[in-house]
Amino acid sequence: VQLQASGGGLVQAGGSLRLSCAASGRTFSNYAVGWFRQAPGKDREFVATINWNAGITYYADSVRGRFTISRDNAKNTVYLQMNSLKPEDTAVYYCAARLSVSYYYYTNAADFGSWGQGTQVTVSS
Repeated sequence: VQLQASGGGLVQAGGSLRLSCAASGRTFSNYAVGWFRQAPGKDREFVATINWNAGITYYADSVRGRFTISRDNAKNTVYLQMNSLKPEDTAVYYCAARLSVSYYYYTNAADFGSWGQGTQVTVSS
């Protein structure tokens, strides 16, 4: 499956952004999807994940309660709604997919075989 992330930009602290991850090439509803981010000089870190039918979602502690992951399989798209953004949320955000129709969630980047190109999110203080 091919992934295209979009929706990043520059926003003030406390603001919101919605990222999109559009998929093509395979039956998207058979894939679990994760969002990861990488800030300059730091390792890539897990942000959120959603299973194939949106029955399971899971978040990193740092974003739980502020970010919401969702999907529309009819549109082959996964979303990451980001509210109450903080300067420490500044990073390149990547979406990733793994062929899975289980009720398990994946948080390790190595578990995902397909990656999008990333979209920059910058939160100013």
